Amino acid sequence: MKRIAIVLPGRGSYTEKSMGALPREHAWVQRADELRVGYGLTKLTDLDAAEKFSAATHLRPANVSALIWLASMLDAQTAMTEGRCVAVAGNSMGWYTALAVTGALDFDDGFRLVQEMSLLQEELRGGGQCIYPLVDEHWRPDPERRAAVDAALATSDGEAYPSIDLGGYAVLAGSDVGMAHLMRALPPLQVGQARYPFKLVQHGPYHTPLTAEVSEQARARLSRLTWRRPQIPMIDGRGVRFTPWSTDVKSLRDYTLRTQVVEPYDFSSSVRVLLREYAPEAIYLPGPGNTLGGVCGQILIADGWRRIRSRADFEAAQAREDAPLVSMRR
Repeated sequence: MKRIAIVLPGRGSYTEKSMGALPREHAWVQRADELRVGYGLTKLTDLDAAEKFSAATHLRPANVSALIWLASMLDAQTAMTEGRCVAVAGNSMGWYTALAVTGALDFDDGFRLVQEMSLLQEELRGGGQCIYPLVDEHWRPDPERRAAVDAALATSDGEAYPSIDLGGYAVLAGSDVGMAHLMRALPPLQVGQARYPFKLVQHGPYHTPLTAEVSEQARARLSRLTWRRPQIPMIDGRGVRFTPWSTDVKSLRDYTLRTQVVEPYDFSSSVRVLLREYAPEAIYLPGPGNTLGGVCGQILIADGWRRIRSRADFEAAQAREDAPLVSMRR
C-alpha cells in the first residue's frame, strides 16, 4: 500500500467554493451540529447550505474554524483509505485538526478544542496578520524579499512579529500599530493578480506574544480534554515529532495550549521533517480549498526533494497523473 502523509490546512482555506460539501447523513457532521447547538451557534450544515457566501458570517472565526476542521476531518478520513498514513502535520489551525486525525484527541474533544480556541480569538481585540512572498516567480528564495521582511520587523518597535513560516511566504502579525507599520514598510509587490503585503481577513495576531491571554484562558476552559498518545506520528510547528511510542501527553497538551499559541509556527520545518523522517510517496492535502499546494511545492524546492529545484520541476512532477507528489482533495 502506498505510503502517504497528510498535511492539514489552516484558517485561510475556506472560500465560497467550499460551500455545499458537508454530507448531512455522515455521523461526524450530525455530531458536530449537536455540539454547535450546545454552544448556541448556528449548525454547520446550515452555514454550508446557505443561499450565498457571506464573509461576515462564513469567515467569522467561530464559524470558519469549525467548518474547516470538519471538512478536513472528512477528507482525511477518505485519504486514509487510499494509502497507509505514515505521518500527519498541519498549518496553524491545522494542528488542531491533526490532533483529532491521529487520535490524540477524540472527535468531541477535537471539536471542542477548535471551537473554544476560535471563540477565545474572537474575544481578542486588535491586531492582525499579513502575508508576503519570499520567493521569485520560479519559487526560488529571493534574498531581497527576505531582507525587506527582516527590516520591517526590526523597525516595528516591538509591535510586529513573525507568525508563520509558510514555505515561500512569510506570515507576519502585530498589534494595530504593528500592522499599519508592516503595510507601510514592506515594498509593494504584484504577483499575478495578487498584491502584497496582503492583510488577512478576520485574522488576529496568532502565534505571537500578543495572544498570551488566549493561551491562559484556553488552559482554563479546556482543562478537561482527554489527551492521548497519537496513533500516527505527528510533526508540530517546530518540527518536533509526537509518536505513538514516545509522546508525553502533558508536553503535547502544553505545546498545543501554550507554546504554539504565543510562538511562531514553522510550517516549513514540519513538512521538511515529515519528508526526511518518513519519506512518503505522496502528500495528501485535505480540503477545504487547495491553499497548501503551492506552499508544499515551495518547500519541496527549497529542500531539493527528489531533485525538484524549481517551479517547473514541481509542475512536471505533478503532471504525472499516475502518481503526483501532492494530491489535493478539493
